[in-house]
Amino acid sequence: MSAPLPKDSVVAVVVTRHRRELLAESLAALAGQTHPLAHLVVVDNGPDQPAREVVESVTAEHGLPTTYLPSWHNLGGAGGFALGMLHALALGADWVWLADDDGRAADETVLATLIDVARRRGLAAVSPVVADQADPDTLAFPLRRGLRWHRGRDALGGGTNGAAELLPGIASFFNGALFRAETLDVVGVPDLRLFVRGDEVEMHRRVVRSGLKFGTCLTAAYVHPNGSGEFKPMLGGRLHAQDPEDPVKRYYTYRNRGYLFGQRGMRLIGALELVRFGWYFLIDKRDPGGFFEWIRLVRLGRRERFFRAPDLTSGKHGRRSP
Repeated sequence: MSAPLPKDSVVAVVVTRHRRELLAESLAALAGQTHPLAHLVVVDNGPDQPAREVVESVTAEHGLPTTYLPSWHNLGGAGGFALGMLHALALGADWVWLADDDGRAADETVLATLIDVARRRGLAAVSPVVADQADPDTLAFPLRRGLRWHRGRDALGGGTNGAAELLPGIASFFNGALFRAETLDVVGVPDLRLFVRGDEVEMHRRVVRSGLKFGTCLTAAYVHPNGSGEFKPMLGGRLHAQDPEDPVKRYYTYRNRGYLFGQRGMRLIGALELVRFGWYFLIDKRDPGGFFEWIRLVRLGRRERFFRAPDLTSGKHGRRSP
């Protein structure tokens, strides 16, 4: 049996599937941090097109100890992060740093900044700002604060030129977030049943209900392709409705939201969802069929019918992914 990692060790966890070029960029950014990683765990949900060679090439260049975990059963993002996080804890990690395969740390100081802020402020978890890789002054995903949605990084009140350092109570957990090991003892790991879409929101709900301190560090950034296209503006941009074009993404988005908004701490928001999406589909989009489909998928989630999307169930072990 191998010895545990040294005290205060950071283990990075990355989940990937069929994105070898993007993964190489993500891993290089992780391995090149000024605060060194003790270990890297890569969960590969697509070993039919394995990423092992990319992982070994990048990590060998930086001398970074690595565990490559191929999964022939497609665990999705939720299950992939759960597996990787549990493996990191089993190694003896004191900190677990999560990263996606299509995003990367904006510079080599991100991890050092996150650890410094977490230590000084006694945070259980902290994430960097998730910025658009093509325009770092824009958020990769619109951020809701109260009833207002923000797309610009300057609206958060921080950044390199801002006075604020931390946005408390808000975080993006699967794009560069840093967790204390003790935090995962309290809140657990992502729920495999959600597969993709909403798994991060569900983790956020658990951290909020735990009462632990967390937030977004406004002086660190993680760059990611812009995902704002799914969020359709309503009422002059004062509200948004998430409406993915891809039917499989739409299935998981709405089904999982149905489950999420039936949970404690989110039921009021769930009641408002009916009004918001009713307005979006019936008045803005004039699509009654879309509204009834939204209701059907939300009801699946409320009843906890966590079956894979229809075009995934035909393949053995759900290997296909949205």
